[in-house]
Amino acid sequence: MKKLIFMLITAFFILNGCTKDKIIGTWVQPIPGMEDKLQGITLNKDGSAQSVNMHTLLYTGWQREGNILTLTGQSIGNGRTITIKEEFEIQQLDEHNLKLHFGNTVLNYTRQTSTGE
Repeated sequence: MKKLIFMLITAFFILNGCTKDKIIGTWVQPIPGMEDKLQGITLNKDGSAQSVNMHTLLYTGWQREGNILTLTGQSIGNGRTITIKEEFEIQQLDEHNLKLHFGNTVLNYTRQTSTGE
């Protein structure tokens, strides 16, 4: 019985780690009104983050707890810089798609697999 419990706990931590790693990468979506250009976020393994083609919203870090993704960084605009911390509900996450819910907004991203996409 102890061996079975140990195996279940080990499997849980292995699967949890695999799920967390699934979110690491660059996620993009078309820029509204400029659908031929992409914007998004890069989530690095070390917890750092970068914005992709968003010059007034500069993400610098990320953290995930369950289905909550927290992005931190700075919003730059109108001559002011504001520190931000945004929490998104992860509604979908697989190898190719990331769907985030933020207030009344749903953001649909696809994984960028190379710099040419």
